[in-house]
Amino acid sequence: MASPTSTATPSSTPSPPSPPDRLQRSRTELDSNSTVQRNRHIGDLPTTIHKVPPIEKYLASIKSNPKFVGSSVTMPHKVAIMPHLDDLTEHARQAGACNTIFLRNDPATGQRQYVGTNTDCDGIREALTQNAPDASRFRGRPALIIGGGGTARTAIYVMRRWLGSSAIYVVNRDADEVAAILAEDRARNPDPTAQAPLIPVTDAAEAARLEAPAAIVSGIPNYPPKTAEELNTRAVIQAFLGTAVNAEKQQGVILEMCYHPNPWTEIAQLASIGGWKVILGSEALIWQGLEQARLWTGKDVIGTPGLVQQVKDLINKSIAERSTNKSSL
Repeated sequence: MASPTSTATPSSTPSPPSPPDRLQRSRTELDSNSTVQRNRHIGDLPTTIHKVPPIEKYLASIKSNPKFVGSSVTMPHKVAIMPHLDDLTEHARQAGACNTIFLRNDPATGQRQYVGTNTDCDGIREALTQNAPDASRFRGRPALIIGGGGTARTAIYVMRRWLGSSAIYVVNRDADEVAAILAEDRARNPDPTAQAPLIPVTDAAEAARLEAPAAIVSGIPNYPPKTAEELNTRAVIQAFLGTAVNAEKQQGVILEMCYHPNPWTEIAQLASIGGWKVILGSEALIWQGLEQARLWTGKDVIGTPGLVQQVKDLINKSIAERSTNKSSL
């Protein structure tokens, strides 16, 4: 977890957020010590990034700090922190994880509440809809998630709520992770006819026969497949992506959420060869960060003229500095 703490009063015009820390290093490297890491700005709020103690001690600390305005929550705390908060948004409930804490006054009592949400939902949604040639083509068409972690769960929610997907294929090397996703989904949504069904796909021949997805979200590490399960999963992915032979007919988009250390992954390359429009995961990172800034500052940061482009320029610069393989968003 990282705990931004305001030390100044917001002005009327927020400045652009600095490049998110996840483009500098993996936040999962943070241990449970309380050493200060670095300072950054969110909107025009000077903030401090801390290594965080256990959840109970962390919550006691922020609740006793009158300058606290909000916090990012990173792995492995995204699920564990949820029962400790005063309330959760529908984003957090449906995604099954909390990546952001913000403040809200209880409408009945006026008491300060610590609310958990999931701005990755906003990031994935905006990355897909803002960059697709025609976002209306998502509606009534299947979608595909690659992976079995938090990104997959969030993408399912986005595909159902905003894309209007007719079905969602699930491809992952770990059958137990897929089973967990299905079980959690049944618990949250007991009526299977009320939304797009989840369809696990484990056979390349089956993938080739299915209706092609209009949108794909990939959330797996960029490692060459080695085990039998990994090789089979890659074959299924390849069947969905197609080859250069049918590239001209392809009109789908893929959001590649693995952007560290190199945003142009093997799956991105395969998708590009197959004719898919590839959207880098840094695009989702931008939009989820802007939503965090809105929650923490109470300001329409996206509506600030030129700010979104400034943030994109900063992110692209950060990517260019650490990668020789570049791709424009």
